[in-house]
Amino acid sequence: MTEIGIGIIGGGYMGKAHSVAMNAVGAVFETRLRPRCEMICTTTQEGAAEKARLFGFARSTHDWRELVTDPKIDAVVIASTQDTHRDIALAAIANGKAVMCEKPMGASVEEAREITEAAEAAGVVNMAAFNYVRTPATQLARQIIGAGEIGDITYVRAEHTEDFFADPDAPATWRSHGRANGNLGDLAPHIVNAALALAGPIKSLVADVETVHKTRPGPNGPERVTNDDQCQLLCRFESGAMGMLFASRVATGRKMGYIYEVFGTRGALRFDQEDQNALWLYKGDAAPGREGFTKILTGPEHPDYRPFCQGPGHGTGYQDQIIIEAHDFLKAIETGEPVWPTFRDGLAVSEIIEAVWRSHEERRWVSVDEA
Repeated sequence: MTEIGIGIIGGGYMGKAHSVAMNAVGAVFETRLRPRCEMICTTTQEGAAEKARLFGFARSTHDWRELVTDPKIDAVVIASTQDTHRDIALAAIANGKAVMCEKPMGASVEEAREITEAAEAAGVVNMAAFNYVRTPATQLARQIIGAGEIGDITYVRAEHTEDFFADPDAPATWRSHGRANGNLGDLAPHIVNAALALAGPIKSLVADVETVHKTRPGPNGPERVTNDDQCQLLCRFESGAMGMLFASRVATGRKMGYIYEVFGTRGALRFDQEDQNALWLYKGDAAPGREGFTKILTGPEHPDYRPFCQGPGHGTGYQDQIIIEAHDFLKAIETGEPVWPTFRDGLAVSEIIEAVWRSHEERRWVSVDEA
């Protein structure tokens, strides 16, 4: 076994998730590379020290520049806010660190492109952090599609819907301001990534974007919301398949509505993250009177399930997706071979989000390559 020094920037929701993953991945997957949680960075020295104590890091700092230049750190995980991603990623790349960056990779498509090109020019290992697509069920769906079991894809319907901002009386927060902090910077990238993973590149689209609750209560009265609550788009994949994607943070009743249906010439698939350990498969060659969707419960025969549990149907959870992601990152570092999704794949998502904005603002179909 070989130790690898890990530095994590951000101690909030995702910072904790990545910290737990790095502490667990070696034991779960019995990896040759074993993460050593070397340093964590948050916005204050006191807060960083507390997170280091809670999450098992040897050291802490409130200055990310100290972390990315530290010689004991081999790999950096960026789990801070979107507006910080560019500067941190470029500095880590310049210092030769392997980098995993939470989505979206930057506050704009231009930043995502700059980060991608810098990583590729430097030849450093890089990965965009899209965890939902790593569930055993969705990995199985990709295998089924790749093997041609449902034939050629004809249509994809997918959504990422949650209701954490559905209440119009919920107070304004950092999520209320800044394009990158809205629905199109938060939820939409996940389902766009899923569509690309399942059906390949998107060629063109037409989109509509909406701010449902245009003001929210603030400490000094109503505050204007400056970003979007939901969006919908119709698209054409490069394969010729049609698609419809929807993302919303105001979808009342939905807690984790990461849902897709994929229709093919010989069958179909459907999945709902709120039942994340089941995949539904329809095969078009069933005998008359025996047609119907079959529920497949994930188990040890499916990708990345066995390291967690040897019993089928017992299931994996959200944190396990992050552990799988950490395993993939370590694999890329160990082998030197890219593991999907790289920064280039993350850039593809950012280009589609940019195309969504352009379509909405110009009220027309746009080609993704216009971004």
